[in-house]
Amino acid sequence: MPRTNFQELLDAGVHFGHLKRKWNPAMAPYIFMERNGIHIIDLEKTAVKIDEAASAMKHIARSGKKILFVATKKQAKEIVAERVKHVGMPYVTERWPGGMLTNFPTIRKAVKKMSSIDKMAGDGTFSNLSKRERLQVTRQRAKLEKNLGSIADLTRLPSALFIVDVCKEHIAVSEAKRLGIPVFAMVDTNSDPTTIDFPIPANDDASKSISLIVGILCQAIEEGLNERKMEKDKEPSMKEKPLSRKDLETGLPEAIIEAISGEEEEEHEGEEITSELDEEEIVAEVDESDEDL
Repeated sequence: MPRTNFQELLDAGVHFGHLKRKWNPAMAPYIFMERNGIHIIDLEKTAVKIDEAASAMKHIARSGKKILFVATKKQAKEIVAERVKHVGMPYVTERWPGGMLTNFPTIRKAVKKMSSIDKMAGDGTFSNLSKRERLQVTRQRAKLEKNLGSIADLTRLPSALFIVDVCKEHIAVSEAKRLGIPVFAMVDTNSDPTTIDFPIPANDDASKSISLIVGILCQAIEEGLNERKMEKDKEPSMKEKPLSRKDLETGLPEAIIEAISGEEEEEHEGEEITSELDEEEIVAEVDESDEDL
């Protein structure tokens, strides 16, 4: 059964593309017509692509893997944060830190630093610092929370990415392609769908359009998580085994089968970070910043 219909997509304004002069010729198969100098997206094809993406995301969630949502444009920030937080998936809505995927161990170090500061505040060490040092550490914690707080639970590379506006998030797309991570994305008429594994032709500028599509995909993820929970409840005594290719539907694309059934990636040497940065290292960093002032 389709997850959405033509009228619902039409009401959300999913069909509006960019000006004709801004179009990308690779989007020609998804364009229905041109009206008043604006391209109109074929909503029948959009509905099909949404169903394909939702099915693939459901299988990824059912396998217990993570999908990273990326949406830093102002129309999508709050929508994505609210919907994705509900299903427990990581997301980036402030700024894409360059090298977040290709240099993941370094990003994990920053997240560990954030947890170390929290530990300092909890065990009373924080109160032993001077007022100036406390202020600097607090500012550092706030900055880390703003940029990396939403990916604090992402302990390893995600199995897939969902992106709103591939033109704006081209760095994230490049990093994912370099690492072989499948990419789901909303692609407008000015975007190149050939670089995306699961393109969803849609208006990526209207908040209603973004809300509708993100909502449908989050619902599919929630269904996958619920099925996984039911399977665990049915077989509590059996040890969980990784899914094999035979366990997956043959209709799934190769990229998704690889993401779900593949062996757990080997930890990079740099990712074997020492347990936690202790308070002395944090104070040392603060002292260094004092010297620079």
